[in-house]
Amino acid sequence: MKRILAVLLTMLLFVGCLGGSAFAVNEDVEGTVGIYSSMYQFVLDMLDEAIKKEFPNLTPAYDGSFFFYGGTSSLITKLYGEMDTGTLSCDMMLVAEPAFSLELKEDGYLEPIEIEGADDLLRFPYDEEGYWYPVRVCNMVLACNPEMADTWAAKGVNIPKSFKDFATDPSLKGYISMGNPLTSGTTFAAVASLTEDNHYGEDYLKGLADNKVMIESGSTAITKLQTGECAAIMILEESILKVLKEAEDAGTPVTNLQIIYPEDGVILIPSTVMTVAEDRSANVNADACEALENWFLSEDAQKLIMEGYMHSVFKGMKENPWGSVDTDDLIAKDLGVDWENAYKNREAINKAWTEIVTK
Repeated sequence: MKRILAVLLTMLLFVGCLGGSAFAVNEDVEGTVGIYSSMYQFVLDMLDEAIKKEFPNLTPAYDGSFFFYGGTSSLITKLYGEMDTGTLSCDMMLVAEPAFSLELKEDGYLEPIEIEGADDLLRFPYDEEGYWYPVRVCNMVLACNPEMADTWAAKGVNIPKSFKDFATDPSLKGYISMGNPLTSGTTFAAVASLTEDNHYGEDYLKGLADNKVMIESGSTAITKLQTGECAAIMILEESILKVLKEAEDAGTPVTNLQIIYPEDGVILIPSTVMTVAEDRSANVNADACEALENWFLSEDAQKLIMEGYMHSVFKGMKENPWGSVDTDDLIAKDLGVDWENAYKNREAINKAWTEIVTK
C-alpha cells in the first residue's frame, strides 16, 4: 500500500512540474518550420511562445523564432523574387489579405490542408479545397481626437462620419492621413474595396488627392491626430485599441483618441494562413505545417489573436478584442472586398493610386 501511494505521489509531483497540464499533445511534430507574417511583432512574440510550448520538438527557422516579420505588400514583393527560383524561403504564410492566397493557389505554390469541420467552425469564407483559411480579422476604420472637436469646428473642419466623408468633404483638405497600399496589405484591401464600382470607384482616389491626404505610418498618423495636425485618419482598429489599452494598463488613460466606426460600413480583412506546397517550401515539412494550421484554428490560438486586438474567425465566439464592438455586428456592416478583383487587378489598383494620389 505504501509503495502504491509513493508511486501516486511521484506522478502527482511530476504533473505539478508540468504546470498542472498533461503532456504536450504535439510532441511528435518535429522538424523545422518558418512562417512569413505581417502581424505586429508583439503578437508574433505571443504566438512564438505558445507554439514552442505546444510543439516542443519543432525547430524555429529564423534565429529562434518561427516568424519572419514584414508588411504584407513587402512580403509579397519578397515572395515574387523567391518565386523566380521556384522555391520559397518559408513553409507557411500569415499575410494580411486573401487576394494573394488566390494568386498563390493558382500558381501552384500552396499545399491543401484539411481542417475538420471548417464549415461549422468559421464565420468567414475559406478555400473549400483547403489551400487557405482565415485565421484573424483586421478591421479598417477611421479615428479622431475628441478633445479637438471644438477646435476643429471653430476652423470649419468637419470630423468625418464615413469613409465617403473622409475623401470628399473639402473641409478636411490637408487634415487627413492614411497608410500606403504599396507597402501595407490592409491598406491595399481598403483601397481595393473603396474603389470598387459598387462602392465609390476611382473617384475615391481623386477625392483623397483633392483632400491632400498624407501617406504615413499608423504611429505617425496617431501622433498627428493627438497633436492636432490631423483631424481624422484611416487606420486599423487594432492600432488604436493597442494604444488605448497600454495607456490604461500604465494608469494614464488616453482621452485624445477615439475610433469612428464609419456609417457607410467598416472594411473587414480576414487574413489567411497558408502552407507552401511541399516541393516548393524551405524545409519540406508539410506534416508539421498541417499540425500548425490546425493549431492556429484552435481556441487557444484564437484567444491570442484577440489579445492582439484582432477579431476571431470562429462562429459563435462571444468574446471580442478589448475595447472593440461585437464581431457579428461588424460583419453586418462590412463593406466587403472583392478578393478576386483585388487579385486580378492588383497592378491596376496600385498604378491608379500612384498616378492619382501620389502624383
